[in-house]
Amino acid sequence: MISLFAKLFIKDKENTSSPEVRKAYGVLCGSMGIALNILLFAGKFLAGFFSNSIAITADAFNNLSDAGSSLITLVGFQMAGQKPDPHHPFGHGRIEYLSGLFVSIAILIMAFELVRSSFDKILHPQTVTFSPLTILILFVSIAVKLYMAYYNKNIGKKIDSAAMNATATDSLSDTLATTVVLIASLTAHFTGLQIDGYCGILVGLFIFYAGYCAARDTVSPLLGQAPDPAFVKNVENIVMSYEHVQGIHDMVVHDYGPGRVMISLHAEVSADGNLLVLHDMIDNIEHHLHDELHCEAVIHMDPVITDDAQTNQLRQTLSDLLKNFYPEIRFHDFRVVKGPTHTNIIFDIVVPFAYRESDESIADFLKKEIHRIDETYFAVIQIDKAYAGNAL
Repeated sequence: MISLFAKLFIKDKENTSSPEVRKAYGVLCGSMGIALNILLFAGKFLAGFFSNSIAITADAFNNLSDAGSSLITLVGFQMAGQKPDPHHPFGHGRIEYLSGLFVSIAILIMAFELVRSSFDKILHPQTVTFSPLTILILFVSIAVKLYMAYYNKNIGKKIDSAAMNATATDSLSDTLATTVVLIASLTAHFTGLQIDGYCGILVGLFIFYAGYCAARDTVSPLLGQAPDPAFVKNVENIVMSYEHVQGIHDMVVHDYGPGRVMISLHAEVSADGNLLVLHDMIDNIEHHLHDELHCEAVIHMDPVITDDAQTNQLRQTLSDLLKNFYPEIRFHDFRVVKGPTHTNIIFDIVVPFAYRESDESIADFLKKEIHRIDETYFAVIQIDKAYAGNAL
């Protein structure tokens, strides 16, 4: 059904990097979620009312909260799709993450209320009335929620949306919760055991876990998570495909919401190259990244000396040192500055976060080893962190 609606109402539906296409998918899935959840709420509420089941009634209000969550997601995608303005020059894409966070908070609040009401049901148990209609409604609910989990997961993967993936997780947990409610109803009918309140608690715990997962997945991009390794690799492959680029480093990816990514990096080029030719190449690379990966790129040229024997020898020595003692660490911006009394060996090293040794101890070791080669050699070391992967 979603595929059919997407084909009918979303122009250029395969261009999922476009903010307009993303917004259209978000609105479509949000609208579908509101409609289906309201229908499920109505059916379960009636079933819970007539069967006197707190677990079924709790599950019904969970679906009502899901309808509210779908509304928040729909509004979030609408607002995230707004164009940049003077106050928000990078667009409004992060509103999508905020809408996912609001959904998570609503789920957690509902979970608390369901657990509280289920404890009351355990303390004051009531007989649950069995009816074939109630069982039918629960089976239909399970099937509908499985379908919702399926299409939300597929669309979330298609447009790379944390909010949509959270909705898919919520739908899947609802499937498990309704299954527990169904088991409680069947158990009460065939054995007489009143486990309705206990199942209500399980439903609440399922919902709480879904809310926790949704919050975790939406808070991370808001805080500034590491970029997708596949995206970083694509950037590296494109930049390195140009003839005069000898290496890249210091890549930083700024995520202002899905489809609104800015990157900066340093590209190493020969110090003997023609400046105008190299500048033209950098412009072409930036355009290439924009056209293929839909990101804004700013590239700094780093000149590298490649025809000096002493520099090349010292660069190889440093490479061997790191390979033998710190294989996870990379270096860049290597240069040699000669003076009348001493020579500065200047370079940056990229130390992974939470590395086994401190930055200071690594720098001290390298300084001593380089000074040991020649007493006139002094290392000047800048410590960098791998903001876009350890290789960069």
